[in-house]
Amino acid sequence: MSRYAINSKKLPKAGPYSHAVAVKGLVYFSGQVGLDPKSGKLVGPDVTAQTKQTFKNIAAALKEAECDFDDVIKVNVFLSDMNDFQAMNAVMAEVFEEPYPARTTIGVAALPLNAKVEIEVICENGPLTP
Repeated sequence: MSRYAINSKKLPKAGPYSHAVAVKGLVYFSGQVGLDPKSGKLVGPDVTAQTKQTFKNIAAALKEAECDFDDVIKVNVFLSDMNDFQAMNAVMAEVFEEPYPARTTIGVAALPLNAKVEIEVICENGPLTP
C-alpha cells in the first residue's frame, strides 16, 4: 500500500503515531485534544476553551497536509461528558460552513490528560496524497 506520514512541528509529538497519514486520496488525522503546543498543557478547564484549541491544533495539522477545513469530509468527536455537547457544537459551528462534514459524537469514560474533548478528522483529496 502506498501511504506516508504527515507530522507538524507545530504540534506536540506525544507517542508512537503520526499526526496524519495520507493514502488513496484521503488524509486520516490523529485525534487532537486542547493542548497548547508551547506549554504541552491543556488550555482552560472548560470544553469551550479546549474545543477551540483542539481546532487550532487540527488547523496546524491540516496545513501541514496542504488541506483546510473545506477539505474535511468526516469528524469524530469524543466527549468525556455528553452534557458538553452543546458547547462543543457551538465551537464546531464557528469552524465549518455548509456543506458540513459528516460527524459522529461519542461519549467516553476518559480521554488523555483528562481532556474534555478529542477530535479527529478525515480529508479528501489532499494535494500531498499519493
